[in-house]
Amino acid sequence: MSFEIGRILVATVAAANLFAMTPARAADATPNSKAVRNVVLVHGAFADGSGWRGVYEELKHRGFRVTIVQNPLTSLEDDVAATKRALDRQNGPTILVEHSWGGTVITEAGVDAKVAGLVYVSALSPDAGETTAQQYAGFAPASQFVIDTTDDGFGFVSLEKFKAGFAHDLNDSDAAFLRDAQVPINMSAFGVKLKNAAWRSKPSWAVIATEDKAFDQKMLIHMAERIGAQITKVSASHALFMSQHKAVADVIEKAAKTLSK
Repeated sequence: MSFEIGRILVATVAAANLFAMTPARAADATPNSKAVRNVVLVHGAFADGSGWRGVYEELKHRGFRVTIVQNPLTSLEDDVAATKRALDRQNGPTILVEHSWGGTVITEAGVDAKVAGLVYVSALSPDAGETTAQQYAGFAPASQFVIDTTDDGFGFVSLEKFKAGFAHDLNDSDAAFLRDAQVPINMSAFGVKLKNAAWRSKPSWAVIATEDKAFDQKMLIHMAERIGAQITKVSASHALFMSQHKAVADVIEKAAKTLSK
C-alpha cells in the first residue's frame, strides 16, 4: 500500500468514527408535527429521475421536500435498495410516489416505517408472493408498447415505436429525449416474487392515464381497485409524469393533506 493511499484510508476511518460519535443530524431527526411534507419520487423502467422535473418543481413550489430516486434497473433488489437509501434521508413521514415499474419497487420498499402513504402513477402493484409479470395475465397485450431485448437480457422500448407507445402526448423534442435517454431494465426483474406488499398496510392513491399504451386500461383499473386506492383518471399517455405533471402533483398534495389530519 502506498503512503498516499494509506493516508486516505486512515482519514476515511477517522471521519467515519467521528460521525458515529456525533448526534443525529437535523435532516435525520423526525419532527413532532404529523404534517406530511416529504415526497420521494421513484421512476419506472426505460426512464430515469429527470422525467420527474415538472412534478418536482410543482411540489417544491407548494412547500414540499422532494427527493428523486435514481433506480439502477439492474434488479428489483437493487431498485428497492436505492429507494430505501432515499427513505433513510427523510426527516419525517413521507409519501412514496412511483411510475410504472416503480410501483413494484415501492410495493416492496414501502413497508418502511417512514412511509405514510403510496401514490401509484399508471403503475404496477403486485401482492406479496406475486411477480410483476403475473399482473399482465388475462389482459390484452400492449401492442404499441414494444420492448427490444438485448443478448444480455436488458430491455429497451423500441426506438421506432417509442413515441406511439410511451409518450404520444409529448412534443417531438421531449419524446425524442426520453427515447434516446432510455435506461434499460434487466427483464429478469419481472419474474421476481415480492416479499412485501406495502399497500396492504399503507393508504394508497392511483393516477391512471386513460390513453396509456403500455398497459391494458382494464389492467390499470383492476390493480388500483385491488389495492383499495383512491383513483384519479387523467387524459394522458404513459408519460403522464411529464405531460400531466400538475395533475400528478395535485394528487400527491391531496394525499399529503389527507395523511396530515
